[in-house]
Amino acid sequence: MIVVVAPPLNQQRADGARHTLVNIAHYRLMVLMLLFAAGVAAILVRLMLLGVMAEPRSAIAAESALVPLRGDLVDRNGAPLARTIDAWSIAVRPDKVIGDKRQLAEQLAALMPDHDAGYYYAQLNLDRSFVYLRRRALPELVQQVNALGEPGIALGREPERLYPQSAMAAHALGYLDMDGRGVRGMEKFLDARLVDPAERGRPVALSLDTRVQAALESELANAMAVFQARGAGGIVLDSDTGEVIAMTSLPTFNPNHVTANTGQMNTVTQGVYELGSAFKPLTMAAALDDGVVPSLSKRYDATQPLAVGGFRIRDDHAQKRWMNIPEILVHSSNIGTARIADEMGQARMEKLFRSLHFDAAPDLEVEKSRPIWPHYWGRTTTMTTAYGHGIAVTPLHLASAYAALVNGGIWRPATLMKLKPGQAPAGRRVFSEATSAKMRALLRLIVTDGTGRKAEAPGFRVGGKTGTAETVGAGGGYSKKVNVSTFAAVFPMDRPRYVVIAMLDSPKGTKETFGFTSAAWTAAPVVSRVISRTGPLLGVIPDANADIDVTGLRGLLWRAPGDAKKLANVE
Repeated sequence: MIVVVAPPLNQQRADGARHTLVNIAHYRLMVLMLLFAAGVAAILVRLMLLGVMAEPRSAIAAESALVPLRGDLVDRNGAPLARTIDAWSIAVRPDKVIGDKRQLAEQLAALMPDHDAGYYYAQLNLDRSFVYLRRRALPELVQQVNALGEPGIALGREPERLYPQSAMAAHALGYLDMDGRGVRGMEKFLDARLVDPAERGRPVALSLDTRVQAALESELANAMAVFQARGAGGIVLDSDTGEVIAMTSLPTFNPNHVTANTGQMNTVTQGVYELGSAFKPLTMAAALDDGVVPSLSKRYDATQPLAVGGFRIRDDHAQKRWMNIPEILVHSSNIGTARIADEMGQARMEKLFRSLHFDAAPDLEVEKSRPIWPHYWGRTTTMTTAYGHGIAVTPLHLASAYAALVNGGIWRPATLMKLKPGQAPAGRRVFSEATSAKMRALLRLIVTDGTGRKAEAPGFRVGGKTGTAETVGAGGGYSKKVNVSTFAAVFPMDRPRYVVIAMLDSPKGTKETFGFTSAAWTAAPVVSRVISRTGPLLGVIPDANADIDVTGLRGLLWRAPGDAKKLANVE
């Protein structure tokens, strides 16, 4: 017998409901998968459209996000001078401070001792929502401040301008204000270029050479300390292009930490001085070009002081005889130079100085001052300006003038921008080539046989001229004890390429200089050391066998017993 057992009715119903739920679940999963696929497809289509239809400037915008907010400044060899970094900042929100403000102020003073607790307590009580306590903070300091656990202290990352060479070339570089805008130096001049999104990714090369800059700053700072000078300035200029290879003004400042009391005047471009006998070669060159001096052997009366309208022109080391052109320069005769200027006359002397731009601010991209031009050009002014008194210019004016004096006679504006080969400005002729050649020999003679002996750098064929000018005293008139000592040099004289100016403001004599403060004792040795250190860096190899021929000029010199020793004391 067969027995058939049928499932209960409730079980049949449960199995049917289970199948229905499974079907619904499969349906929902399919719908979800279709929606997900549609979403992915939509994203892919959108990305394709963006790739095809995006404008070119979107790529530039993407690239801009990866470059600094301000372009770098580098020297002519690519060494960094200024760059933008991602730095830490420490600030406080006074209204958010919950701890004891006096205790917090003491803790901050202990961590940041550049201010006392009173200063920080005042900052914590300012009626402001946000106050900076330190910009460009080191990570170690940020970590210590954060460990104080005060919610009112805000730590952030922000772009900061860093000058990795510290105070080097500070006056040339300048610095930024708190809003990141250039306010001095090349930072100001190049401000628009350095923040241009299309340009800021490429560093700007300046004409400076950090190696030469370091040597110039070091030697000037040492001389300033030794002679207890009030200030100092120096420049190394390429006489063929006008590029400033180095420029120093002392005292200087650190652009990483500029304060309201920071001394910022650029001695080289803003300081105007009577630069004394360094003007004499310029006067001689103009006289040769104008035919006032037809021959270097022409003699001028220097037997006694020259009286002009109640004023007497004297020589520091009087020869008391008639002297020719080489002798006037070698012995730095004011009397002989004044007589030549008198023959030149006012119009031609003014023309000389205007052609050298001594009547306008120097040609450079940074801060500068106008010279002090004579208000009245009488006979006395005409004669005294010939040897650097009665007219005040900047050391940069003198450097550009000496470049024209030796480079074949072409005056060119100075620049702090690196120039490409062949990019030097054409310039303007101010001296003839023949006169320039004669002046090169005369400048070399001054160093080998005259007042510039201490500027000699063996093998580098240095030429140049001393300049010592008395400063104007507090009550007017010239001080007999305080002067500005300058030496203007060029090297190598057989192929002039670099002008070097060293100036000391108000130096004091030492035992080693026998109390003398003239340029022969103070500024000339600085030039010698700078050239010896930087010549090889600039591609000038010392050569004892290469020199300019001064034999003919030396034959025009009359020697008195003891002249070589006495000349060291002449300005």
